[in-house]
Amino acid sequence: MECLACDLNAHPERVPGGRIASRGGWIVEHCVGPLGVGTVVVKPVRHVVHLADLEAAESAVLGPLLAAVSRAVTAAQAESGEAAEQVYACLWSHAGRRPGHIHFVVQPVTAALMERFAAHGPELQLRMFEADEAPEPQGAAAAAERIRRHLA
Repeated sequence: MECLACDLNAHPERVPGGRIASRGGWIVEHCVGPLGVGTVVVKPVRHVVHLADLEAAESAVLGPLLAAVSRAVTAAQAESGEAAEQVYACLWSHAGRRPGHIHFVVQPVTAALMERFAAHGPELQLRMFEADEAPEPQGAAAAAERIRRHLA
């Protein structure tokens, strides 16, 4: 099975805004799925299928990196003119019902987004996937740049 995460690691130019950051064996980039502009993915550089398989050095970086990315996403979202009510951070790891390259989705959630989909939490993400509206590339690239500045 091909791995989208590994493919995007090898070709960051395929991600709107390119690679936002790379720290301690982790990559941060804008999400290519339908979870909205400003949603990013934090994933290991190497192909890791289970959280339990992270090396000690990768694990040591993960918590502080997720916190820093969440702060950057929060600040970037506020800068865009619509503050996030919450920033979700959740682990995803399946592709075609098989464990795949783990990645954390860090998603700014606004009141307008919850209103539009009449949902929050996992139900919101499910409805966004059902709608299957990929973020507009220019908007995603601009969000990636804002997040990059706040993460620096």
